Amino acid sequence: MPCTTLLVGRRASADGSPLVARTEDSSAGSFDPKRAVVVRPEDQPRSYTSVLGGRTIELPENPLRYTAIPNALPDEGIWGCAGINAANVAMSATETITSNPRVLGADPLVERSGGQPGGFGEEDFVTLVLPYIRSAREGVERLGALLAEHGTYEMNGIAFSDAEDIWWLETVGGHHWIARRVPEDHYVTMPNQLGIDSFDLADAEGPGRNHLASPDLRAFLREHHLDLTLREDGQREDVFNPREAFGSHTEHDHVYNSPRAWYMQRTLSPHAEDWDAGRPGASPDSDDLAWSRRPERLLTVEDVKDVLSTHYQGTVFDPYSPRGTDAERRAFRPIGINRHNALAILQIRGDLPASHRSVQWIAYASLPFTTLIPMFTNVEEAPAYLSTTGETVSTDSFYWTSRMIAALADPHFHETIPLIERYQQRTQALGRTAVHAADEEAAGAGTAGEVPALLAAANTRIAERIRTETEALLGQVLFTASEGMTNRFSRSDG
Repeated sequence: MPCTTLLVGRRASADGSPLVARTEDSSAGSFDPKRAVVVRPEDQPRSYTSVLGGRTIELPENPLRYTAIPNALPDEGIWGCAGINAANVAMSATETITSNPRVLGADPLVERSGGQPGGFGEEDFVTLVLPYIRSAREGVERLGALLAEHGTYEMNGIAFSDAEDIWWLETVGGHHWIARRVPEDHYVTMPNQLGIDSFDLADAEGPGRNHLASPDLRAFLREHHLDLTLREDGQREDVFNPREAFGSHTEHDHVYNSPRAWYMQRTLSPHAEDWDAGRPGASPDSDDLAWSRRPERLLTVEDVKDVLSTHYQGTVFDPYSPRGTDAERRAFRPIGINRHNALAILQIRGDLPASHRSVQWIAYASLPFTTLIPMFTNVEEAPAYLSTTGETVSTDSFYWTSRMIAALADPHFHETIPLIERYQQRTQALGRTAVHAADEEAAGAGTAGEVPALLAAANTRIAERIRTETEALLGQVLFTASEGMTNRFSRSDG
């Protein structure tokens, strides 16, 4: 799935919350409507069969409640996307990443007879892992065990978070994997490439403080001569570059993947490099962009939304700008693309009580034109405006209304973007106010058992308030687009 991930360690975020964010994007030529759900323990399957992979697994009997953003049309499986469970552990799955023939020859992706996908993949991971973990590290360990036993049919990156840590796992071939703890004062950019650029095997095989991996990873590297790290005298053999060993440096990367990492880092660390000089490690087609960096200031939920909505503003590569040539404006895949399905920003606020610690910020459709709705996750059901997406286009659905606004606004970008920016600022301020008010209400509750109902009511109130604002924006954008139709004529009747 073509997606973009941004991870923010807790000491790099404004309120000390680790932030896990990912856009789920459809493949070219398709759109997958999404809806938000809360999966209660009694609704979690005990025997699960992957639609695409055809693999059946028996699941534990003690699942936790969790949120997810599955496909509204389940013909290809659940595709849970991202969520937070009742233990305040978050998971985002998955960022499809790259590989190379040496890895895929050594540990082939899993296939069934007839060349059909086998094992488990993106459609399955949230359902198979999130209800059964109580820390980010446990998420890595459970998914790693499933990969070793059942395998996967695709290369993927998966994020896990709790109040303290973010762990990032990358699959390596059909059954192997590596995972690294995100430095607390760094952010990580992931644009559909295998990203980890340094890995300590000794830590992974020992205490696992910052690195975890398949138990046989060292033997796997040696047997298939995968480690390409050129070491100087005295350098440790335990430390290697996974991007060179397991990743790719293709022309596809240079126009589709690495430019997104370049622009995110250019935005969040603007003075760290001369980003426009074309130098190695700091150019749009670089193979050496850092996996993680320190931001130049603390980052917010709004910063994350803005970065994941970008389309190379301020450069010749912006498709909406007159600055570049036609070729330059279409040179690279934007981050904020037409085929976004959903954005989930998962926020675990460790300084608050467990009863109302976690918020899942949700946006649907093309992010340059849409806004965020906050949803507290310690609830029994999602608000209707986020959950009632169906096959039929309807303004009762935040997904479909957002999709319509984007499609109408895009051909009239310069006329409509002022309307959209005012809407985004107004609605995101409303979301912040709603979260503050719900926090105060939850803190004043008589017992922890009263909190879920209070949060559910707060979720509905803010969703309906933003629904009113969104429908008003749709009317404004529709009017502007109608005024710009080709068959317009300046003279009226009379």
